[in-house]
Amino acid sequence: MRHALAALLCLILLAGPAAAQAPSGPGAALARDLDRAFEALREAPDEQGARLAESVVRQLWARQATAAVALLLNRGIRNLRASNPADALEDFDAAIVLAPGLADAWHWRAQAHAAAGDAAAAAADLRECLRLEPRHFPALVTLSRLQEEAGDARGALRSFEAALAIHPRLPGGAERLRELIRAAEGEEM
Repeated sequence: MRHALAALLCLILLAGPAAAQAPSGPGAALARDLDRAFEALREAPDEQGARLAESVVRQLWARQATAAVALLLNRGIRNLRASNPADALEDFDAAIVLAPGLADAWHWRAQAHAAAGDAAAAAADLRECLRLEPRHFPALVTLSRLQEEAGDARGALRSFEAALAIHPRLPGGAERLRELIRAAEGEEM
């Protein structure tokens, strides 16, 4: 089973840009590859398989960006990690102007808004990210964190459970789920 999963994921990655030019349309092959990768992520038999499937999902998302957009996203991520959310926001804004349909750009900008202390803007960007890609589990994790920070333990739990439905072996997921259940139960009392 593990070897079959690895083989499937390798085939998806090796298909690369050629698959994106299948007769059924440029987006159709990528959508099929993402569907397969998400299925592999959901059904991964162990943590190693889940890491591999998650890596494939992230690589497929990255393939959706042009070189210019990828450059802006990478620069924005560096700025965000360097605790410079204002510059990160500029980079992510520019990426979204160039590729408004790229869910990952909306997620990164949401994180920059959150780092800058603007939870409302972060939530709006997360909504757009999830509208574009409802399976964007990192956006659901970020939404859960924002909901928890806002004091909405039940909402945080629902969002995190949705992320786990997509990525059942999310690193640290079981522990985080227990914490959120305790917080939600405390909120109900």
